[in-house]
Amino acid sequence: MLTSLPTIAETDRLKTAGARFGPRGTHTSRTMMLSELSELFLAVPRSGSRQDYESAIVAENCLGKATTANRRSTLQRMSELYGLDPAIPLFGVLRRLWDLDPAGRPMLALLCSLARDPMLRSTAPHILAMEIGSELLHGDYMSSIRDHVETRLNDGVLDQVRRNSSATWTQSGHLEGRVRKRRRAAGASFGPIALALWLGSLEGRVGDDLLASFWMRQFDAPRHAIIDAVLHGKQMGLIYASIGGGIVQIDPAPVFQPSQQGSH
Repeated sequence: MLTSLPTIAETDRLKTAGARFGPRGTHTSRTMMLSELSELFLAVPRSGSRQDYESAIVAENCLGKATTANRRSTLQRMSELYGLDPAIPLFGVLRRLWDLDPAGRPMLALLCSLARDPMLRSTAPHILAMEIGSELLHGDYMSSIRDHVETRLNDGVLDQVRRNSSATWTQSGHLEGRVRKRRRAAGASFGPIALALWLGSLEGRVGDDLLASFWMRQFDAPRHAIIDAVLHGKQMGLIYASIGGGIVQIDPAPVFQPSQQGSH
């Protein structure tokens, strides 16, 4: 069944923060590379510069790639997905939350990749519409991607997107299994929730509407669990929140604090 792609407002604030729009995407050739991102963040301190990330991947080969060409290709693809530059607000927020919420790292990587890879976003409707425990059927999934991409791709490229994106959704916790993948519930911890709320605010959403954004749809958690994560984020100084009596007031602005992103 075809599901509509959730509306994402293509606002100047989202673009300035580092979100990307258009028909192209990294998932024609790579997954979201969660293991590589984890290794890279171990090799480069939070205060690292864009040059430090480039040097770690290419010169120091911290990701263990066989050739210089492979190292440079990995740098390019990871830069597409994450920015790897503290001057990009989205990357600064990702790096800050990465250290604060280790349990939320897969979802943090997914949210950043969704923001920066329109091709990955085109796969979200099918995955999010699946019932927990149901099997991902390759043909149906590929047809859904074909219906949502904004450019004409041949079946070979579409199949590559299918393979890479299903691997990404497995890394994030939305799918499980190797060959036969099934939908599983992805939890909600405070770091990814804070990031999702911040992305929603960049679309112009406020209050309870922040909880209804595309970004918040990534969490397979009941409302009370979402609220608990919001309040945890408040305790961590990431979110201003007042929830009670049916009134929801949320401001995720504190999640982005340039002075705390480390030296540039």
